[in-house]
Amino acid sequence: MKRKASISHDEATVRELRDNPEFAAEYLRAALEDDDEPSVLLIALRRIAEARGGIAKVAKAAGIERESLYRALSARGNPRLSTLVAVTKAVGLKLTVEAAQQG
Repeated sequence: MKRKASISHDEATVRELRDNPEFAAEYLRAALEDDDEPSVLLIALRRIAEARGGIAKVAKAAGIERESLYRALSARGNPRLSTLVAVTKAVGLKLTVEAAQQG
């Protein structure tokens, strides 16, 4: 019996981010919950952008220069809110706000 070729965890994650909008939304929500390290959100958004057609395609759809988007979505990035909104929209997501849990 021939074994099915396996794929790496990263490849499986990229496939899910590309093909499953709910998974991508949950992936980004989980990144937002990391209060200690804000760069986690930027890296997660970059992975989603890469999975959803690549940085160049997402930058074009968001109306942002490709180089600027690479910088904004890096571990040291400090993007404007307008950039985050444009990128999330370009990858088929949207940013929302909800009340924090008390307790």
